[in-house]
Order: sequence, then C-alpha cells, then structure tokens
Amino acid sequence: MSDATATLAVTAAPTPSSKDDGARRRQVLILVAVCAVIALLLFAVTDVYLQNVLILTLMYAALSQSWNILGGYCGQISLGHALYFGVGAYTTSYLFAGYGILPWFGLVLGGVLSALLALVLGYFCFRLKGHYFAIATLVIAEIGLLLVHNSDTLGGALGIQWPFAADGWATMQFARNKLPYIYLALALFVVTWVATYVIEGSRWGFWWRAIKDDSQAAESLGVEVFRSKMAAAGVSAFFTAVGGAFYAAFVAYIDPDSVMSFRFSLLFCLPAVLGGIGTLWGPAVGALILIPVTELTRSYLGGSGSGLDLIIYGGLIMIVALARPEGVLSLFGGAGKGSAR
Repeated sequence: MSDATATLAVTAAPTPSSKDDGARRRQVLILVAVCAVIALLLFAVTDVYLQNVLILTLMYAALSQSWNILGGYCGQISLGHALYFGVGAYTTSYLFAGYGILPWFGLVLGGVLSALLALVLGYFCFRLKGHYFAIATLVIAEIGLLLVHNSDTLGGALGIQWPFAADGWATMQFARNKLPYIYLALALFVVTWVATYVIEGSRWGFWWRAIKDDSQAAESLGVEVFRSKMAAAGVSAFFTAVGGAFYAAFVAYIDPDSVMSFRFSLLFCLPAVLGGIGTLWGPAVGALILIPVTELTRSYLGGSGSGLDLIIYGGLIMIVALARPEGVLSLFGGAGKGSAR
C-alpha cells in the first residue's frame, strides 16, 4: 500500500504534522524568494528578446503546473490540453475582436467554458484507463483543432487579429513595453502555484495522490474516484484556458495551429516530467530548462534548427528517465516536493 493510500487508511481527513507544516512553510518561502529574484531580473534584463524568453518561461511554468494538477497529482496523463488552451485563447480573442469585450472578461469566461468542457469530456474519457485515456485526449484535441480550422465564425485557418487599441491594463495591450507582460506572466504563475499548493495539502490533494498510486485501493477506502478525477480535470482545464487567454493577449494574433497544435500539449507536460511530476516546483524547474532551449535554438539556428528543440527534449527526457526517474528536482532532495507524499 502506497504512502498516500496508507494515510487515507488511517484517517479520512489527514491532519498535517508539525514537520509537514514546516515543509509547507518552506515552500512558501521559496516562492517568495523566486519572486524576489524575478523582480531583481527586471532591473538587470533590458533586452527585449530576453524579456520575451522570461515571459514564455513563466507562462509555460504556469501551464505545466496546470497540467500537473491532472497528470501529476491525479495520475491521469492528458495529451490534449492544447484544446483547453485554445478555448481560452479563442474565447478571449473572439469577444474582444468581434464585440469589444475586454480580455479580462474573456479570460474568466474561457476558463469556465474549458472547465465545463473538461467535465463533459471527463464523463466519458475517465471510463478509460492508462494509455487509452491518453490517446482519447489526443484524438479529441485533434478533432477540436480540425473544427476550428473549418469554422468561419472563428476565422478558419486565417485566425483572429486583435484590434489595435491604446496601451493599458484594461485591454492587456502593451506595444512599447514588455514589463507589464512579465508582471502578468508572473501573476499567472503565482496564482497557479498557490492554487496547487492549497489543493495539495487539502483532502482533495490526498485523494488525488491515492488515486494515482492505486485507484482501486483508494476507492475501497472511501475515496470518490470518479468525482475526484472530474474535479482535477476541471481545475486543470480552467488554469490552462487562463494561460491561453494571456498568450492571445501577448501575441495579439491567433490561428488554430498557433494555439491548438499538439506541440502545445507536449510543452505543457514535458516540463513537469523533466522537473518532477506531481511536485510543486517540478514544472517550474522543467520550464526553466526547456523553454530557453526552445527559444535559443529557434533564434540562433533559424530554419536550419527546425526540430532540434524536440531532439533536445527527447535527449533530456531519456537522460532524466535513466538517471533520475523522479525528475531533475530529485537532485535537490525534497526541496520542491509536497509536504504529504
């Protein structure tokens, strides 16, 4: 019997020990330290390209954490999170470009729609297990991509161009300054991290880890497995869609392939797998490694380096799988792991 399942066998509502409380407080201190370092970087990094890399790294750290809620903690490996990312991006862009509705409203609505969509899909897909579930999520995401490609309402293959507007927080547009986008990306990461932190120490967090370890044993101990999976899917989809809305505001133009291709689903799960799946800091560590590699190979090698980032991804994943199956974060002991394993 696993640790999480054994915990459930002892008590239905686990009470953290003083040692666990100390470990969780350390996680918060690490978050504060990370935010402080990023704040200092804002004074040191003035190059627009490097600021762009920082924005994408923070964004993918948040998106990978969103995926980690379902794939890492609950053990339901999804290869279709690009669908939720696209829903968030298209909802925000369509409302702003078509009706002038501020992106903040589209951001929330896109998150809610994605959560509802995840619940509908989960009702059917969670009857599948293992690789069958992963394949189902991949196929559904590809169907969504094809539907958007052929939707005249959403611009089809041409996509949606954001209208030009005055710079400001209301419209999320800052043509002359990247710093506001860094603040928004950092806020997205912090909110996603804090939500994961709170859930991890709650009853839901224990249930999800028990389901990941052994769903049948967890169910025999009273865990509502199906409802728990549905909750994880809804929360994960919501934050992924919020990230999609932010990305749409950042680039100011979207089309189906730029927000819903399979590449995005990979970029959401790979940082967590590389850094440490099912941990608080694994996605951030993985994003800190993978995203700069992607941007540097794309910038310095251009077309001749097309696909090289995927080769590097594969090489890193193989090395980590052989040397550190628990992820790069395991090199630092329990520094980034949750308080209750």
